[in-house]
Amino acid sequence: MANNPVANLLRVPELKDKILFTLAMLLIYRVGAHITVPGLDVGALRQQFSQLEGTFFGIYDMFVGGGLSRATIFALGIMPYISASIMFQLLAAVFPTIEKLQKEGEDGRKKLTQWTRYTTVVLSALQAYGYSAFLSAIPEAVRTPGIVFTFTTVLVLTVGALFVMWLGEQITERGIGNGMSLLIFFSIIQGFPAAVVRTWEAFTLGELSVFSGIALIAVVILVSAGVVAMTMAARKIPVQIPRKVVGRGRIREGQKSFIPLRVNSAGVMPIIFAQSFIVIPGTLAAFSSMPLLQTLSDMFQPQTAAYYITYGLLIVFFTYFYTAIIFNPIDLAENLKKQGAFIPGVKPGARTAEYIDRVLTRVTLPGSIYLALIALVPFWIFDIFNINTFFFGGTSLLIVVGVGLDTVQQAQQLLLLRHYDGFMKKGRVKMRGRQRYM
Repeated sequence: MANNPVANLLRVPELKDKILFTLAMLLIYRVGAHITVPGLDVGALRQQFSQLEGTFFGIYDMFVGGGLSRATIFALGIMPYISASIMFQLLAAVFPTIEKLQKEGEDGRKKLTQWTRYTTVVLSALQAYGYSAFLSAIPEAVRTPGIVFTFTTVLVLTVGALFVMWLGEQITERGIGNGMSLLIFFSIIQGFPAAVVRTWEAFTLGELSVFSGIALIAVVILVSAGVVAMTMAARKIPVQIPRKVVGRGRIREGQKSFIPLRVNSAGVMPIIFAQSFIVIPGTLAAFSSMPLLQTLSDMFQPQTAAYYITYGLLIVFFTYFYTAIIFNPIDLAENLKKQGAFIPGVKPGARTAEYIDRVLTRVTLPGSIYLALIALVPFWIFDIFNINTFFFGGTSLLIVVGVGLDTVQQAQQLLLLRHYDGFMKKGRVKMRGRQRYM
């Protein structure tokens, strides 16, 4: 194989087809993200959305690549499906029926996927209706408000959300990488070229100093490196698999393995939850003139101490909360016990579950603090150097890095599988050749 990894990817026919299929699906997604819902003045709508930066609408707009501020047919993006998936993850901790389906293997997974799709339809329709009501409240943006506009908008946005869900599923099944994650990935990075151009223009006009430009590049590199390190970091718990008799007196030797407990098991979800909560005062104040809401909105604006402290504490809290939802030490201990495996020095069963929970709690603390710093450091640096032409937050950076690493790992696994498959085929051909002369 050549040393060029890109050339290796394109030399494998199956992998090449997967990459081209993925790119085709993403191209369709980006084309649909520029087709506007009928009956709207996009210019007036974008002017209204410029006043909603820092609210829930601004965060949602980032995840859908600006589709919400342009009112495109894919304005809801993949978020209804992701919301439905998260909903069932949370409900599994409350309802034993859902938890049982998660453990039933392929059949249970198919049934949960079907329920998630139905829930996506309901959430998409509700969000589309709420968005149409928001649009109708902007007279200069809607040309002919009324029941026809509401019905058309709800229908178009709901169908668009379901089509995006289908695109994501097709990428996952026939392409490379996780389709849902890749759709969000490309929605985020589509704004990077424009931000780079704005930054260069500000530099050439003298609005951005050389020192500020160097600081910007340093922050991007260091924070990206920190995200990669945190994404890959894990605490390995040693596991011993004892010697076992299998078949007709054959003995399988004992093996040593480990359980990797990631420092950031919760991924990007704590930052998303924290952002959703921290923007509530600003979102309510944008649609109300109550003095109390205006005061709270001013208190929790970025660049204030209350905003930074509350945001950081929310990230730490939701890191523990979401880790407890997605990681069950009791189930892990039971699975180890069924396989006959054990952690050296720890009794199987309840003691193993307690040990794993204790280690996970200790690992999650530095992970949550590190996650909070990743989210807050760009705010601090850009405020200090007065950089407002280019910005990326911890949420977008974690998604971009996490999805990028996951996609690269899947490509490497496919290459490795292809390599071993070719090796085995050569071995079988040699064996057949020997048998002909025996």
